[in-house]
Amino acid sequence: MGINCGIVGLPNVGKSTLFNALTSTAAAEAANYPFCTIEPNSGRVAVPDPRLSALGRLAKSARIIPNFLEFVDIAGLVRGANKGEGLGNQFLGNIRETDAIIHVQRCFDDKNISHVDGAVDPIRDAETVETELMLADLESLERQIEPLKKRVRGGDKTARSEFDVINRMLDVLRRGKPARSITDWTANQAPIARRLNMLSAKPILYVCNVEENVASTGNKWSEAIAAKAEAEGAECVVISAAIEAEITQLGSMEEKSEFLENLGLKEAGLDRLIRAGYRLLDLVTFFTVGPKEARAWTVPRGSKAPTAAGVIHTDFQRGFIRAETIPFDDYIGLGGEQAAKDAGRMRAEGADYEVQDGDVLLIRFNV
Repeated sequence: MGINCGIVGLPNVGKSTLFNALTSTAAAEAANYPFCTIEPNSGRVAVPDPRLSALGRLAKSARIIPNFLEFVDIAGLVRGANKGEGLGNQFLGNIRETDAIIHVQRCFDDKNISHVDGAVDPIRDAETVETELMLADLESLERQIEPLKKRVRGGDKTARSEFDVINRMLDVLRRGKPARSITDWTANQAPIARRLNMLSAKPILYVCNVEENVASTGNKWSEAIAAKAEAEGAECVVISAAIEAEITQLGSMEEKSEFLENLGLKEAGLDRLIRAGYRLLDLVTFFTVGPKEARAWTVPRGSKAPTAAGVIHTDFQRGFIRAETIPFDDYIGLGGEQAAKDAGRMRAEGADYEVQDGDVLLIRFNV
């Protein structure tokens, strides 16, 4: 399971610079004018996980295959996007296809880079984007509610359930709150809410793009966004897109580590961004290990063993018998699969087992 995150924000906040840095490509043109990104660019980045490398070394795996994080660089938004202003319709349509939103905030001042509103104010910018998403959701739901009313009057129970969900979302949106602020859907309502695919229901990760000299500490603007994120239960990371761009030009890991150390940074922004993305989407990583390959896989937290099996191959889920699992620490600490099995640390789990982060799984199936 890959993670698909749309990088959004107002024009000239550093979206494309960040995208280029994170994917180590020049696929997105970074220029000092609005709408330099016309078509969404996407790039896949390997998720760094030292556990995978350790498993591969111990098992002498021929290949190491990590998880991947997909970034989509989406055209800059302006006020009125929900009415088609700028590249609004395209912008909103591209966001709808993503799992989460990486909202880049301009937290730096540079007279050589224009701001569409004339001055730096990331809180205002965040509210501008959020408002456009909510207005687009409001318009979409208002179009759907009238036909549902007729079906409800006709006694359609399915329509009644959909009507209740949409009506509650409309109430929240009309009060100026995003759809994701509703967190107590019932078991029957939750799937309906997901199918509606509301823009303002998508989880948000705020990325504060700061100057190089405050990359390790942040500034007053990033502190304001961090407080906003905390109040919303969202994630927030501080990154200097300029530093990330410089890191991609360095050849070896030693050079990168030395460069970061000189700046007072322990790790690249990408690593922190990925971890925040995992927390945002509440994902866990499990592993499959053997002589041919050691591989990382991702499932939502709470997923059962058959679902994890299906991520590997649909036949594994269809013919699932059991999952033989070893916790990562036991696999490494005891010296591999056979040693863990001899020590009684391998467990046979059935279809009700919830996969845990770090599980090393061997799926038994019969098709």
